[in-house]
Amino acid sequence: MTAVFVLFLAASSAPSPLYVIYQQQWKFTAWVLTVVFALYVVGLLGSLLVVGSLSDHLGRRPVLALAIGLEMVALVLFYVAGDVFVLSAARVLQGIATGVATPALSAAIVDLEPPHALGRAGVVTSVAPPTGLALGALGSGVLVEFGPAPTRLVYALLFGGMVLAAVVVALMPETSPRRPGAVASLRPRVAMPGHLRADIVPVVPAMIATWALAGMYLSLGPSVAAELLGLHSHLVGGVVVTLLAGTGALAIFLLRSRSASSLLAPSSALLGLGTLISLAGTVEGLGWLSAVGTVVAGLGFGASVLATFGTFARIAKPHERSAVFALANVISYLVNSVPAVLGGIAVTALGLRIAAVIYALAISVITFSALVLRLNQIRAQRRGAVATCR
Repeated sequence: MTAVFVLFLAASSAPSPLYVIYQQQWKFTAWVLTVVFALYVVGLLGSLLVVGSLSDHLGRRPVLALAIGLEMVALVLFYVAGDVFVLSAARVLQGIATGVATPALSAAIVDLEPPHALGRAGVVTSVAPPTGLALGALGSGVLVEFGPAPTRLVYALLFGGMVLAAVVVALMPETSPRRPGAVASLRPRVAMPGHLRADIVPVVPAMIATWALAGMYLSLGPSVAAELLGLHSHLVGGVVVTLLAGTGALAIFLLRSRSASSLLAPSSALLGLGTLISLAGTVEGLGWLSAVGTVVAGLGFGASVLATFGTFARIAKPHERSAVFALANVISYLVNSVPAVLGGIAVTALGLRIAAVIYALAISVITFSALVLRLNQIRAQRRGAVATCR
């Protein structure tokens, strides 16, 4: 199940190193590129909200079978794509498939957690997504640079992986029995309970910065590496994404035992610092400095994912969790896509260099705002504790 989880996320990042090739072949602008990227998020978010709890009612296997079937169709569309419209359709369908698969895979991994290793499922479901993003982008970059048929081979291999995933799902035991309420579960539920607002609001800027940065790397990162840093190897496009997502996955694994509250401030500081270092490297044309900044930002990315989603898990009561986590996903995926589209429009209007500077500075301002909010929250908690003791 973990391997299938990684495979789905690898498929979602595989197109990133190819965007530069598509743009050169089909002559579309940067904002069109980011719209294609964002369409994936639209499909994912829609399906996540609608069918997020469907496997609790129909069982894990039928829902996973549906997700794999949708992903296979999307991969066929990628394989035959000859224009931006087919590419867009493939991205939307891939987003829907990933949105169907993610909650069912997470739930199946929790179902299969061995009694002697409580907590392992939580680590796996946290580490698997950024690991998949890193492997998909890096593997795609390698195949594009060194393999034949650069816009097709990666999708053929991923299709083969999905065939194996279908076999795994067919052979796995059902871990969740059917129960009524499947139709009612399709109604999206998003909520910010009033008593949780004080805890959620300080977390939101960190979420915005984290996922906006990820959106920039996944959509415009390879273009920045090629045009501003002069790194024209398609492998570099995959490395750019891998440095951020792979470092994030490593940070999640290493920090898995730390409390969410202890990670909020340092994650914001690392994210902002890494973004500024990467920006300095980009402006000066120093690839090594941009790489260092990306690694620092990647550490902040992983710590922030743990801190923000860990906060939601800690504060939400059992009967609120579904709606509260839906809110967390809405925030994450919206800020993953909308700023990327705005960045693409800015690239078209102002040029890649100026747009990259503005984007990075905006993310830095948001991250340091999150840091200030968190520090103020800590001071307020300490003052409250002192007042209580008196």
